[in-house]
Amino acid sequence: MPIKSIHARQIFDSRGNPTVEVDLTTELGLFRAAVPSGASTGVHEALEMRDDDKKNYHGKSVLKAVGHVNSTLGPELIKANLEVTDQEAVDNFMLKLDGTENKSKFGANAILGISLAVCKAGAAKKGVPLYKHIADLAGNKDIILPVPAFNVINGGSHAGNKLAMQEFMILPTGASSFTDAMKIGSEVYHHLKKVIKDKFGLDATAVGDEGGFAPNIQSNKEALNLISDAIALGGYTGKVEIGMDVAASEFFKDGSYDLDFKNPNSDKAQWLAPAKLTEMYQEFIKDFPIVSIEDPFDQDHWDAWTNITANTTIQIVGDDLTVTNPKRIQTAVEKKACNCLLLKVNQIGTVTESIKAHLLAKQNGWGTMVSHRSGETEDSFIADLVVGLSTGQIKTGAPCRSERLAKYNQILRIEEELGAGAKYAGKSFRKPQ
Repeated sequence: MPIKSIHARQIFDSRGNPTVEVDLTTELGLFRAAVPSGASTGVHEALEMRDDDKKNYHGKSVLKAVGHVNSTLGPELIKANLEVTDQEAVDNFMLKLDGTENKSKFGANAILGISLAVCKAGAAKKGVPLYKHIADLAGNKDIILPVPAFNVINGGSHAGNKLAMQEFMILPTGASSFTDAMKIGSEVYHHLKKVIKDKFGLDATAVGDEGGFAPNIQSNKEALNLISDAIALGGYTGKVEIGMDVAASEFFKDGSYDLDFKNPNSDKAQWLAPAKLTEMYQEFIKDFPIVSIEDPFDQDHWDAWTNITANTTIQIVGDDLTVTNPKRIQTAVEKKACNCLLLKVNQIGTVTESIKAHLLAKQNGWGTMVSHRSGETEDSFIADLVVGLSTGQIKTGAPCRSERLAKYNQILRIEEELGAGAKYAGKSFRKPQ
């Protein structure tokens, strides 16, 4: 079933920045995919092509990437007459056309837009739901629904407050189903809003890029206390655990970590050595039900990563460290630098490579957490991806803002479709299979 047409356009993401959308048509209809975009991006990520014309959209327009889809990638793919069900052949064809290590010829955003649309078309051709098609592509027989990691307090590059650490998340691991996890997440989120309002006033309940609250606090421990209070108010103590995405590369300076990095005149004497930051994490783990810490150190600070992974039993997630890139994952495996992969489709740029990254992580005994980006769209692809791969965990923001809820709502639909056969990862979210 050949592809009839491929057309890209520029649309807007949840931050009001341009991004790429691709329409692909076959005889079965139109399949549409939109590409997300990150704010705190790792230096080792695949290249997101922007126009860099400062007079337009502050340099962020994506008309070059759109042009590459419409004038080269699309026409060449149609000419090649590949089957939409053969995801690997399509993705490899585009990679070969691009020919660069980081997709800098056409842009990972151009390539990914087509790759996602092809995957949706492939599922339709097979007459199966998207998650089932992805499960087939990955050789996964056992469908498991993920634990959602709701980002309820935003800091770092995602918020205008003084908080250095980027995300504080709640994971309803004690829920009985995904539906129950959504109920718990929503209730705790609203309790947290009240806790913050009572303590800091109504203007402290404005939300950051990913729907979490961004009260003007500087102490990371205070964020953890606020969340613990909200969990207790909901009556969910013991059922809800806490995760953090520190995004430490954002505040790594001259070999140390500056927790006051948003202040241009921060006091150098207060910057933390890696050992001191590790101590802080160990204290958090001791005092709070923390089960996952992402990017605790800079993306090239390997020894600090290896040290914390060796000295804790919790999940240490590599994002800026591994950027969904098989070469970086391999290095991290060898150095025992972390034990969980953060999977972002736009960091690597194709569905096939995303699946391979997950399988590489899995065969080395790691977990995989599927993730959104801070600049999201209403496209819910990663909801089907996390179910298809059955990684057991997804983070796609707070239970607030439609570009975040689009993913959670899609998993609710999938759970309904699976009916009595639906399994929820729960406490075994790190290794659901």
